[in-house]
Amino acid sequence: MKIGFGAIGKGYAADKAKTLLMSKGVTSGIINASGDMNTWGQQTNGEDWKVAITNPMDKNKVFALLPITDGAVVTSGNYEKYVNFNGKRYTHIIDPRTGYPSTGIISVTVFAPKAELADALATSVFVMGKEAGLDRINQLPKIECIIIDDNGNISKSKNIEINKL
Repeated sequence: MKIGFGAIGKGYAADKAKTLLMSKGVTSGIINASGDMNTWGQQTNGEDWKVAITNPMDKNKVFALLPITDGAVVTSGNYEKYVNFNGKRYTHIIDPRTGYPSTGIISVTVFAPKAELADALATSVFVMGKEAGLDRINQLPKIECIIIDDNGNISKSKNIEINKL
């Protein structure tokens, strides 16, 4: 068994890299810390940064392209890190209430001002489940999320617009 710090570590690193670059006078950029994205400013053409949301039912496809301005976006999913054992699929996000992999959701994408916060919330919502997770996100200012359940159904927090590709 291996325990990793991916639930917040990559987001923390992305926030620190952004702070460092901004302190050196970099006026805009996008940090990609193994999929944890953190942005500031705009692209050279004056447009907002855009992030692709992977289709967890087919990870080689994108289901949405969303703008992000001066913030972070992080996805927690179970479609890349898993093992098949005796015909059953076990994923890497563990529900601490049971000690077994979390079930019911395959992807949670969180938009937040900081990548570390987005990272922690994406994993937390994944474990909480759709209803409790959406309820929690809808109580937080400047935080939005997209949840895809294991049947491919898409749910979203109250203030986010999705234009599917």
